[in-house]
Amino acid sequence: MIVGEEEDDFFGKTSGTGYSRLSFDPDVALPEPDALLDSIFFNLNVRTISGTDLDEPKYYSIHRLEEQILDTLYYNFDELSYDQTPLASGEVVFGEKADTLLKLQVTPEFAQELFTNLKEGLYFKDIFQFRDYFPGIVIKAREGDNTSIGVGLGTNTGFTTYFHSEGDTVSKAYTISASAKLSGSQNVAAARSFSGIKSDRSGTPTSQITETKKAYDVGPLVGMKAGLGMTIRLDTSPFDAFLDTLSGITFNQVVLEMGAVEPQDSTQKVPSSIIAYFTNLSNDILTTSTGIKLSVQSDGFPQVYTDENGDEVPSTTAPAVFGYDPDARIYSQLITSHINALFRDKLTRKDWLLYVDSPTTAGDDFARSLRQFAVDKNKIKVKVIYSKSR
Repeated sequence: MIVGEEEDDFFGKTSGTGYSRLSFDPDVALPEPDALLDSIFFNLNVRTISGTDLDEPKYYSIHRLEEQILDTLYYNFDELSYDQTPLASGEVVFGEKADTLLKLQVTPEFAQELFTNLKEGLYFKDIFQFRDYFPGIVIKAREGDNTSIGVGLGTNTGFTTYFHSEGDTVSKAYTISASAKLSGSQNVAAARSFSGIKSDRSGTPTSQITETKKAYDVGPLVGMKAGLGMTIRLDTSPFDAFLDTLSGITFNQVVLEMGAVEPQDSTQKVPSSIIAYFTNLSNDILTTSTGIKLSVQSDGFPQVYTDENGDEVPSTTAPAVFGYDPDARIYSQLITSHINALFRDKLTRKDWLLYVDSPTTAGDDFARSLRQFAVDKNKIKVKVIYSKSR
C-alpha cells in the first residue's frame, strides 16, 4: 500500500492512504480468561521509503475502518469512512534505512478493548464475526512530512498482543495481521487492500490536468508521478522528418536521453526504470490481439517477426528499459535497432507513452509508489551517429 504526504511546486500536494482488512489464524489458541496483558503494538512493515528530510521524525497513525472492504475492485480514487481517532500511532526517523519494521504504540483504551475481546473469544469464532467487529484498518501519514512509504502486507503488518498467565514469566503473543490464509492450504496471502490517492494541484503547472487519457501542454517542464498515473507522451513525428532526408546510410548508434532531470533530494526516489509503449491519439497503450503491450524493443533484438500468417508484426519479447543514472540524473536507452526498423519500413512509427514499469518485476510500479521526476522538454533528445556509404 502507498502511505504518505508529499508536496512540491510542480505536482502539488499528493496524499496516499492505505486501506486493509485484517485477519487471524483460527488454529492459534486465544488468551485464557485469566491471562494478563503485557503490551500491544501495531507492526508496520515498511518496504520502501521515499521523501525529504529523512533525518527528521515522520508520523504514522492507524485508524479503525467504519465500513467493510468488499470483495470487489477498488481504484486509487476510492475511499472509505474511518474513525478519525487513531488506535495506534508513532514517529520514526528513517535516516538511511531502505526498509524497516515499525512498532507503533496502541492506545491504552484500545489495548484493553482488544485484549478483553480476545479472552472472551466472541468475535474470533470465524472471520465474518471478526469483520463485523473490526472491518479493517486505515494507515495515514502526517501532512507536511513530505515522505511516502510502501507498506508490505502479510503477517508482518498488524496488531501483536503480548500476554502471560499468572505465575508464568514467559510471555506469549497473538497476532492479528494484514494477511489471509488460503482456503484448503497452509499458505498465507496478503489481505484484501487498496491505496487511496488524493491530488491537489492548485496553483501548479499541472493544475490544468483534469481528464484521463488526455495530453496537456503544461509549459517548459514535463513530468511523471506514479500513483497519480501522470506520465509523458513523446511526439515521435520528428523521426519521419529526419529519416526522410537520409539515404544510403548505416546507423552506428542512436540513443535517447532524458535529462538531467530537475534536482530533488537523493532520498526522494525517481522511477527506477521506464518503458516506451506505443500509443494512439486516445493515449491508450497499444497491444497485440492477445493483449501484450507493444513497445520499443531492446537494442540488438528483433523489432519485428513474421507471424503464422506470413506478416511482419512488432516484437514484444524484449521491451527496452530506460535506465537511470543517478550521478548524471539522466534516463537513457539505445534505440539503434528501433530507428533502423523505422528507416527500412519494417515498423510503422508510433508516438510513445513513457510508463513506470519493468518487464522483470511482477506488478505495476505505477500503482505501488509516489515516485516522480520533472524534466525540461529541451533536455529530451535523440543522438544519432551514422555513416554514409560512398
